[in-house]
Amino acid sequence: MKKIALHWQILIAFILAILFGIFLKEYVNYVSWMGDIFLRMLKMIVIPLVLSSVISGIVNIGSEGSFGKLGLKTIAYYLATSSLAIIVGLFMVNIIQPGVGMDITSIAVEEPISIDRPSMGDIFIGIVPENIFYAMANNDFLAIIFFAIIAGIFISKIDKKSNIILADFFNAFFELFMKITMFIIKLAPFGIFGLIVKVVAEQKDFGNMVASLGLFMLTVIGGILIHSLITLPLLTRYIGKAKPFKHLSNVKTTLITAFSTASSAAALPLNMKETSEKSGVSHKITNFTLPIGTTINMDGTAIYIAAVVMFIAQAKGVDMGLKEQVLILITALMSSIGTAGVPMASLVIITIILEVLGLPLELMALILPVDRILDMFRTTANVWGDSCGAVIIAKSEGEVLNV
Repeated sequence: MKKIALHWQILIAFILAILFGIFLKEYVNYVSWMGDIFLRMLKMIVIPLVLSSVISGIVNIGSEGSFGKLGLKTIAYYLATSSLAIIVGLFMVNIIQPGVGMDITSIAVEEPISIDRPSMGDIFIGIVPENIFYAMANNDFLAIIFFAIIAGIFISKIDKKSNIILADFFNAFFELFMKITMFIIKLAPFGIFGLIVKVVAEQKDFGNMVASLGLFMLTVIGGILIHSLITLPLLTRYIGKAKPFKHLSNVKTTLITAFSTASSAAALPLNMKETSEKSGVSHKITNFTLPIGTTINMDGTAIYIAAVVMFIAQAKGVDMGLKEQVLILITALMSSIGTAGVPMASLVIITIILEVLGLPLELMALILPVDRILDMFRTTANVWGDSCGAVIIAKSEGEVLNV
C-alpha cells in the first residue's frame, strides 16, 4: 500500500481533530497529551540543532570560498533580501492584523506572557554571552547563535588537521539532530491532532478561528507574492541589469519542483542546472551561490516567520512595538544560517523567536494546520530568491548572461 504523504496526514489529522473536538469533547483529555509531547520534543532539539547547524553552515561556507569577495557578495545579497522579506511580512501583518479578535482563551499556557522591553543598546549587548552554558540553560538563543557564528568562523581559520576534525564533528552533529528533527516532524500529525482537538473542544467561537486562519493565510501569500513578483524582480532588473521575468520563465520547472516538494534542498540540483544552462550563469557562480542560498536564504520563510509571530502576539493581545519587531528581524536573520532546506524546518526558527519574545509555544497550534500549505509557497519564494541572487552576482562579476 502506498504511504500517505505527510501533508495529507496533517490534513487528515486536522479534520479528525475538528470532528473529535466537536462531537467527543468529554474524551479530549485522553488524546491531548500527544500535543504536549510534540511540543516538548521540539523544545528538546532546538538548542543542539541551532548550535550545530549554524557552526556547520559557517564552516562549510568557509571551506568553499574562505569568505572572499564572492562569499561576501553572496551573503550580503541573501541577508539584504531576507531583511526586505521580513519587512514585507511585518508590513502585511501590521496592516491586515489577522490575529486581532481571535478567541484563544481555550489554549492553556505553562507560564503567563512576560515581554521585557529593553533598550536597543541592551538588545545588542545581550547578544554577546558571558557564559555560553548559562545561555544554553536559559534558552538565550541570540547569544547561542552569536557564539555559533564566531565558532564557525574561527574553525575555518585554524590549522587544517584540527579544521577537518571539528568540521566533521559539527557536520555529523548537525546530521544527527536533523535525523531527530525529521523523526519529530513525522510525528507532526499526532502532535497537531493533540493540540487542535483541545482548541476545538473548548473554542467558544469556532467560526472565528477559521476566519482568522483564512485571513492569516491570505496575509502570508500576499506578502510572498509582493516580494516574489515586485521586490526580487526590481532588484534583478535594476541592480543585476537582467530581465527578471525571462529568468523566471527559464527556471519555472525548478519553481514547480520547489512548490510540490516544499524543499529547497530537493530543488537545488534542478535550480543549478536551469540557472546555468538556460540563463547562462557560470558553474563557478551557481556551484557557490545556490548551495549557500539553500543554507542561509529564507525570503519566503522570513515573511512567514514574521507573520506567524505577529499573528500569535495579536491573538494574545500583546503589543509588539518597533523594538520587538526589530528583534524579530535580527533573530530570524541570525537563525536562518544553517536552517535545513526541508519541509517544516521553519518551526525551529519560530520556536526560537517565540522563546526570545516570551510568547508561549502552545500558540503554534493555531498555525500548524496550514503550515504545510504555506510551506509550498514560501519554499518557492526561497528558491526563486536564490536563483535571482545567482543572476545578480554573476552580473556583478562581469558575466554575459542570456537574460
